[in-house]
Amino acid sequence: MDDLLFADELEFIEEDQENVSLSWKVMIVDDEPLVHEVTKSVLKDFIIDERKLDFISAYSGAEAVELLKIHSDVAVIFLDVVMETDDAGLKACQVIREELKNELVRIVLRTGQPGSYPENEVILKYRINDYKEKTELTAQKLFTCLVSGIRSYQDLIKIEQNKIGLDKVIVATQNLSKQTSIPLFMEGVLGQLATVVDSCQRSFAIEVTRDSSQLDRQPDIRLLTVFGTDEVKDISDLSNYVKNNIMNAVNGVIDVNDKEFICQFNFGSEYQYILYFEAFRTLSVLDLDLLEIFSGNIRVALDNLFLHQDIIDTQKELIEQLGEVVERRSSEASKHVHRVAELSHQIALDYGLSPIEAKLIKAASPMHDIGKIAIPDSILLKPGKLTEEELEVMRTHSQIGHDIFRRSKRKLLQVAALIAKEHHEKFNGKGYPLGIVGDNISIEGRITAVADVFDALYHARCYKPAWPIEKIVSLFKEERGEHFDPELVDILLNDLDKYEAIASET
Repeated sequence: MDDLLFADELEFIEEDQENVSLSWKVMIVDDEPLVHEVTKSVLKDFIIDERKLDFISAYSGAEAVELLKIHSDVAVIFLDVVMETDDAGLKACQVIREELKNELVRIVLRTGQPGSYPENEVILKYRINDYKEKTELTAQKLFTCLVSGIRSYQDLIKIEQNKIGLDKVIVATQNLSKQTSIPLFMEGVLGQLATVVDSCQRSFAIEVTRDSSQLDRQPDIRLLTVFGTDEVKDISDLSNYVKNNIMNAVNGVIDVNDKEFICQFNFGSEYQYILYFEAFRTLSVLDLDLLEIFSGNIRVALDNLFLHQDIIDTQKELIEQLGEVVERRSSEASKHVHRVAELSHQIALDYGLSPIEAKLIKAASPMHDIGKIAIPDSILLKPGKLTEEELEVMRTHSQIGHDIFRRSKRKLLQVAALIAKEHHEKFNGKGYPLGIVGDNISIEGRITAVADVFDALYHARCYKPAWPIEKIVSLFKEERGEHFDPELVDILLNDLDKYEAIASET
C-alpha cells in the first residue's frame, strides 16, 4: 500500500454542505480494506453540484456485480483487477456491460500490475473509461479522475433522460390523437402530462369561451378537468394566486414560479384552453424542454382535432342544408329534415344504439328524401292526390337518393344512401322499392321511417293539414308491426311527450 500516495495539501471543498440533499454513488471494488479506507478518507468531503458522495464497498468482482444489481445508479466504479482471481476485475467489467447492460456507469480500472494487462487492449475489449496505475493515483489525480467520471455520467444520464422523456412525449401524443372530443382530449392531456414529467402535484385544464359577436364582453371561464387532487371541483376552488396566473395566461401573459408551467391553446376563434401544471419540486431545464415539446404536440393535435371537427360540422351542415333545399322545393319551409334528424337520434339512443351510431343516423337522416330533387315539379308540387302513374314516379326518389350516394366510400354517405333507399320500406314487406320484411330492413331505415312519418303527420303539408296527436298515436298503434317496427313504435309511444317536444320545434 506504500505505492498508493495522496497529497496532504489537497483542498477542494468550497460549497455549503447544508445545501446537499442528494448524493453521487461511488463504488470501490478492491480486496484490500486499506484501499477502501484511504479512498473514502481522501474523498469524504467531496461535493459537486450540491451533491456529496455515497460510498459502496465491494471486496471481490462477484460482490461488485451483485451490488450493482441493487444499485443501478452508481456513477463511478474504482475497480481493482486482481482480487479473487487474477482477472476478477476484468470479468466483472464484462458482466456489467454485457449482462447487466449498464452502459452509464463510468469504470476506472486501478491496477498495481500494469504490465499484465496492457492499457490499450483492456480499454477497448472491456469498455473501460479510465485506466490508472496505483502508483500514479495521488489525491489530486484521484479527485480529477472522479470529477471527470461524474461529469461524463451526468452527460449520459441527461441523454438517457432526454430519450426517455421524448419517448414518453411520443407515446402520450399518440394516445391523445385517438380522442375525438375536447373534454376527453384534455382529460387525456393531464393524464399523459404526469407521465412525461414525473413530478406532477396537480394540474388543471381550463376552458375559456369568447363570443365573437361581443368582443367587449368578459370571456366565460370554467374548469374542464383536474388531475392529482380531489379538492378542486370548480374554478372557484382555486387559490387567488392560481386564478391570477390563469387570467394572465388568458390575456397572453405567462408569469409563474419555477415549480409551475402554463401554456394556452386556441381552438378556433371562440375557444381557448389553458393548461396549468404544478410540480412538487423545482422543474429542471429538461422538464421544461419536455413540457415545451409536449405542449407543441398538443397544439398540433388540437389543430388537427379542430380541423376534423370543422370538416364533420361542415359535412353535417351541407347535408342538412341540401335536405332543406329539397323540402323547400316541395313548398315546405319547415325544419322537417332537422326535426327528423333529432327524432332519429333520440329513437336510436332509446333503442340502445351506441352514441356514435346514433350520431351517424342523425347526420345522415336529413338526406332521406334527397332523391326528390329529380322528381318533376308537376308531381312534387301537386296539391291534390297523385295518380297511380304519378305515384310510381314519386316512389323512384328512394332509388335515386341511394344512387346519389352509393359510390361514396365515406361511412356517413353510405348510411345516407341506405336511409334514402329503405325509409319507405314497411315492416310487413309491402313497402318500396325492394319490398323487404322486418329485420331485413336496416335499423337506420326503420328508425328514419318512424321519425319521418311522425314529423310529417305532426305538421301541415301542401296536400294535408297537421294531424292532432291523438290521431297520430292511433295510426302508429294500427301500423305497429305492419308499417313500422313494433319495438320502435313502443319506444315512441312510451315516451310520447319527449318526442312531441322535438317535433314541436320550429
